[in-house]
Amino acid sequence: MALELQGVSRTVGGKVHIHPTSLTLQKGTMNVLLGPTLSGKTSLMRLMAGLDAPTTGRILWDGKDVTGVRVQDRGIAMVYQQFINYPGLSVYENIASPLRIMGVANAEIDRRVRETAELMRLTPMLERKPLELSGGQQQRCALARALVKGAGLVLLDEPLANLDYKLREELRVEIPRIFEASGAIFVYATTEPEEALLLGGNTAALHQGRVSQFGPTTQVYRQPADMVTAGVFSDPPMNFVTCFKEGHRINFGDRANAPADGVFASLPDGRYIAGFRANHLELNKHSGQAVGFDCTLGVTEITGSETFIHIDHGQDRWVGLVHGVHDLAPGAQVSVWLDPAHVYLFHADGRLAAPAAYAAAELKGAA
Repeated sequence: MALELQGVSRTVGGKVHIHPTSLTLQKGTMNVLLGPTLSGKTSLMRLMAGLDAPTTGRILWDGKDVTGVRVQDRGIAMVYQQFINYPGLSVYENIASPLRIMGVANAEIDRRVRETAELMRLTPMLERKPLELSGGQQQRCALARALVKGAGLVLLDEPLANLDYKLREELRVEIPRIFEASGAIFVYATTEPEEALLLGGNTAALHQGRVSQFGPTTQVYRQPADMVTAGVFSDPPMNFVTCFKEGHRINFGDRANAPADGVFASLPDGRYIAGFRANHLELNKHSGQAVGFDCTLGVTEITGSETFIHIDHGQDRWVGLVHGVHDLAPGAQVSVWLDPAHVYLFHADGRLAAPAAYAAAELKGAA
């Protein structure tokens, strides 16, 4: 059983919401839609659900064309960012409500409600009203109401966005367990790369209505196909700087250079764009190969155990995430260090340079 999108697009009032997209989501898989606000995550989910009709393309479910099939006839379940429960009904009746609408027999309703409540750890709360629950418990109730239908496709549209940090962490841990027990196709929309990595499975990186890359989550993170994907899968956004490969060296300017070995060895000489994530910048040189950059500090943001540093390197503005508390004065001159092993090189058109080399390096590291 699989959900297939074949060249699906969506245009509203002359504005393209989703560019032609082809994806295949297999039964029993977790699939994350990762992208910033207005990147097209909800629009793509609505097409999958049948809430909107595609402008072009087809949607197949288990090989059957369901493009024109009504949403209520598709066997899907959807949970939104604004989780909804019926305040006047008990948790039991909230979970049971879709089954009652479907005309399921009472004995079967009771069995499925109690089974789903056990999965969602809601059994002690079945007689309570939703407003008597914590935020996390209320969201679990909304999830239970979606899962009890036995839907083959479960769509979760930023379901944890409105919860506080502790509740988000609690449910982030539980959702993979729930997913594994259900066997359905899960599609989970989020703006947070960290959440995508925690959920695992597959990730589709979205930007301005386009899927820039789709594949196993760790692969998309470690081997971004282009600068767009690298930017989507980095929080804070990936830093970039122009560099040149000249023989056996990579020159970053200002006498900052590194050996052109490893994945860079096979690249032809020329101009590239180097990309690196915020957490790979350091205030001290910890690697013998590390490249140093002289920068001007803008502002710092102390989070407790870590500090965000906003720095200017010539015309480039970078963000670094460094360990510890660093109370630095704005305008101060600072040196930052970068291990070339954490650098991605992209062509001028944004494509990852030497993707096969990166893939081979990843396989070697996993061995």
